[in-house]
Amino acid sequence: MPLDPMPDWVSPRRRQIGEAIRTARLHANLTQIQLGERVGRDHKTIHRYEAATAVPSLVDLLLIADVCDIPLADLVR
Repeated sequence: MPLDPMPDWVSPRRRQIGEAIRTARLHANLTQIQLGERVGRDHKTIHRYEAATAVPSLVDLLLIADVCDIPLADLVR
């Protein structure tokens, strides 16, 4: 059962994770389109993850970490 409203710390953490995805993507020299193609998501979805307007699933985080060649922990730390 989802919390309503979400705790105050959730939004800042989502933004941090989005920024970590963006940083990893840029370090891997990938565009949002290229990352999206490699993880099977539309580039708009990658943009939403980076902007923290959508929440990536664990599977998506695992795929992004693999494509960017970084540990999963670096995305969610």
